[in-house]
Formats: sequence, structure tokens, C-alpha cells
Amino acid sequence: MQKFKIKRDDVVVVIAGKHKGQTGKVVRVLRDREAVLVEKVNLVKRSVRAQQGRQGGIVEKEAPIHISNVALWNAEEQRPVKVGYKFLEDGRKVRFDKKTGQSID
Repeated sequence: MQKFKIKRDDVVVVIAGKHKGQTGKVVRVLRDREAVLVEKVNLVKRSVRAQQGRQGGIVEKEAPIHISNVALWNAEEQRPVKVGYKFLEDGRKVRFDKKTGQSID
């Protein structure tokens, strides 16, 4: 299985497709589909049947976006981030911004 540079709770920006330019927090990473669910981005409407304790009707929810179409977002500098990996002196593996060299984790 492939290692992804984007994790749950990261803030990402959509860099390609219909929702280009929108930012949001990653709700879930779908490893088998190589996709992510981004909060309030790529919303679709689905009809759901009423179940015990839940009313039926039309519900809006997030649809998956391919992981190649999103990039980590740096809110301070207002730009997408290219992510790399490096090992610290204590042996930990951390993500870092390739432009500034600053650690992300």
C-alpha cells in the first residue's frame, strides 16, 4: 500500500478540478481508493431512507477527491506546500516543507 503525505486533520487546498482553490480540513483518507474527504468541499446530495432514530430525506455530504488533486495548505504564507520526509537526530521521521525546510509535524 502506498504512503501518503496527507493525513487526517490536515488543511488542504484543491489544486485541480471543479473545486480548484477551495480549502478545507481532511475528514478521512481513503487508502484503497487513493482519495480524501475534505470538509465542505465537493458536496453531493444523496437520498437517504428513514431509519430508527433518523429522519429520511435529501442529505448533503462530501464526496472523495483524488489525493493527487489536493495539496497541503500553509495558512501563514497563503500557499500550497510540497511535502518531503526527513529524519531528526532523535530518529523520528517528520514531514517538512520543501521550500522553507520547516517541519510540519
